[in-house]
Amino acid sequence: MITVDKTANGPEVRDGEREGPLLEVRDLHVEFASRDGVVRAVNGVSYDVRAGETLAVLGESGSGKSVTAQAVMGILDMPPGRIPRGEILFHGEDMLRMSEDQRRALRGRRIAMIFQDALSALNPVLSVGYQLGEMFRVHQGLSRKESKARAVELMERVKIPAARARVNDYPHQFSGGMRQRIMIAMALALEPELIIADEPTTALDVTVQAQVMDLLAELQREYHMGLILITHDLGVVADVADKIAVMYAGRIVETAPVGELYRRPAHPYTRGLLDSIPRLDRKGRELYAIQGLPPSLTSIPAGCAFNPRCPRAQEVCRTDSPPLHRVTEPDGTELTGRASACHFWKETVHG
Repeated sequence: MITVDKTANGPEVRDGEREGPLLEVRDLHVEFASRDGVVRAVNGVSYDVRAGETLAVLGESGSGKSVTAQAVMGILDMPPGRIPRGEILFHGEDMLRMSEDQRRALRGRRIAMIFQDALSALNPVLSVGYQLGEMFRVHQGLSRKESKARAVELMERVKIPAARARVNDYPHQFSGGMRQRIMIAMALALEPELIIADEPTTALDVTVQAQVMDLLAELQREYHMGLILITHDLGVVADVADKIAVMYAGRIVETAPVGELYRRPAHPYTRGLLDSIPRLDRKGRELYAIQGLPPSLTSIPAGCAFNPRCPRAQEVCRTDSPPLHRVTEPDGTELTGRASACHFWKETVHG
């Protein structure tokens, strides 16, 4: 039997349609007006995420990862930002064409976001229980008492010790790892279909990073959510991502299933990121670093934006911008989910 999930302000979703992507980003462009010129933060990004799937979006600071996520959530400041073209489809409906009321109804209820700086994202003068309970008061009309009880349940669900005793504590009374768990609880409050986690382990030590990532993976399996994980750390996503999109200067330069990307990167930038990871078998050797700096987004180089830093760059790289080529085996067999925006991807992946 096909049932219909009706929302007050969002699209109807039939069970039979849930097999398609939850989210499809298509040719998204985002620009910002500045005194130095137009900042082209996102330049034609496309990706999709399905229920139960984890997409990791990787890249250095300034590559456009977080701006893309903010565009999806509808929380960009416009102006100075603007979206000159592109589509953001949630269950096939373009969110860029929705009214602000419709977008607001989706946020938190069906799409949620975990921000990278929990201390800044949480209100310092309100208890964590009040802030968690607000989701239930606003979206479900629960009383303060009922909302507080649900807040305790959420804190217990994300494994915060003594949740009932700590529900009235304030954000500064929690450690960085516990604050991040509170942010995860807030995102999970209304059991959304899609969560965007923007650098959820920033400033946490390695042990706490692993705990937070394990918790996210566990909750995702339990709720069968789609997850977009934004990070600059390839080590963080190795065990949790299904597929990876690597961004540079506002573009996706490589996509691949996670195992394939680690085994055989198809773009020199990805190769550089992998080589920059500390490894036990390289003990005592100097850590590799990609030469140079990311380009200014007001003056992105002609051709391939990575060419000034690329050890493989040739004249064509300085004049022609490469499209995303489908990556194949030497015999021409196409590799599922693999693409590379490099003129010489064959030498990188098969060299």
